[in-house]
Amino acid sequence: MTACISEHCSRDLRSHEEAAQQLICDPCVHRMRAQLAAIPAALIVLRDGSLHLERTGDAGRTGTREAPLPCRMDTLNLIGPAAHGTVHDPYGDQTGQRPIIGTLGDWARLIAEERRLNGPDTWTETALAAWLTGQLGWASQQPWIGEMATELRDLAWAIRGIARVEVRTRAVSRPCPACDLLSLTRTDWDQYVRCSSCGNAYTDAELNADAIDRAAA
Repeated sequence: MTACISEHCSRDLRSHEEAAQQLICDPCVHRMRAQLAAIPAALIVLRDGSLHLERTGDAGRTGTREAPLPCRMDTLNLIGPAAHGTVHDPYGDQTGQRPIIGTLGDWARLIAEERRLNGPDTWTETALAAWLTGQLGWASQQPWIGEMATELRDLAWAIRGIARVEVRTRAVSRPCPACDLLSLTRTDWDQYVRCSSCGNAYTDAELNADAIDRAAA
C-alpha cells in the first residue's frame, strides 16, 4: 500500500485510488472540496466583520491603550488583494495570513498553466474556489497536491478562526450500497453522499433506490 502524501493524513491509498493514479486519498480530496465550498459563506461573514473596530493594548488600563484601528486587520488580510509575484520581506514586517484570493489564485494559475486552460471567467474568491473544485480530480494525481492540501487546510483554519464558519460532515445511517459498511457521510454543499471506506459517491435518488431494493429483498 502507498500512503497518502497529504501532510496531515496517514491513511493508505485504496486500490481504486491507486488505479486512478491519485497521490492523496479520497477523504483528503473530499476535505479539500469542503474547504473550498465553505469560502463563499465565509466571505459574507468576513466582509461584515472587517468593519468592526480592532482594539489593541490593555483596555483595562487608562492611558496605555492605543487608539482603535478603523477596521480588523486580521480580517482585511484574508479578504484584501494579493500580490501576483513573489513578495520579498527584507525587513521582516510582513505579517498575517495571506489573502484568500492570493492562495486560490496561485493554485489556479499553476493548474491552468499545466493543463493549458483559461482558468475561471472572473478572478474572485468565489469563482476561484468553484473552478478549483472542478480541478481536484486531476490535481489529486499531481506531485504538489500535498502542498495544496496543506495550504487549503491552513487557509480554512484562518477563516474559521475569524468567521466561525465551518463545513459540517454528518453520518448517514444506512449501509453503503457497494461495501455494506455504515461509513456514509454527507458534507454541507456536497451534492453526493460519500463512503469513506470504498470511496463511492451516491445521489439521494441512488440511495433511495438501494433502500427500496433492500426492503424488497
